[in-house]
Amino acid sequence: MKQAAPAILVGLGTLCLLSGSYYGLFVAPPERYMGDVQRIMYIHVPTAWNALLALTWAFISALVYLVRGGRAWDARLEAGIEVGVILTALLCALGAIWARPTWGVWWDWDPRLTTSAVLLVGFVGILALRHFVDDPARRATWTAVGTVVMYIDVPIVYLSVKWWNTLHQMQSTPETVATTFHWPLRVNAFGVLILMVGLLIARARIAEARLREELTDPEDESAGASNLVPGRVL
Repeated sequence: MKQAAPAILVGLGTLCLLSGSYYGLFVAPPERYMGDVQRIMYIHVPTAWNALLALTWAFISALVYLVRGGRAWDARLEAGIEVGVILTALLCALGAIWARPTWGVWWDWDPRLTTSAVLLVGFVGILALRHFVDDPARRATWTAVGTVVMYIDVPIVYLSVKWWNTLHQMQSTPETVATTFHWPLRVNAFGVLILMVGLLIARARIAEARLREELTDPEDESAGASNLVPGRVL
């Protein structure tokens, strides 16, 4: 059951997304001013929420790794960054699709869009760094430090629409949208969340298994139990 948990979560999350998207596309009415263009909100907003949540998980994993070490936390960190990057890329793409009919352009150097792009590029850079560093301990430490530094942009992305004069609307929540739009937004939000958790677990297991193989000395099977800590491998 434990081994099947990621698959179950991915399946459940996908089912929620299909249900919420069907309701949003075919049952919920069009928005008064934006019309059918507004329907992209049912995917765009949950993606935005969970992108920041995934990167927050990466930040927490980075802090725990720097304090306690452990290859499990490095694996969770890698999973959080990768899932966060995918969701952030989707966030930017969906935002561009929404911007074209509403703003008349695919992209504008609006504070929300700019800080989101910086967030995406920054964490892609951290993933690239992992591939260029061969030493597992150094790679994990540099990744954790880079994540802590880059995470500064996450609250900036969230608060940018409050701090600056921006084309982007204020954050959407179930309390700021009409009642008729609540259900597809809520169902898809939980769908993306459940799907994200399943992917995080699956990706962390893959990363930890790969790291275990990397740290195992073929001549000493007991080395597979070595614990990765900042700066050195025990």
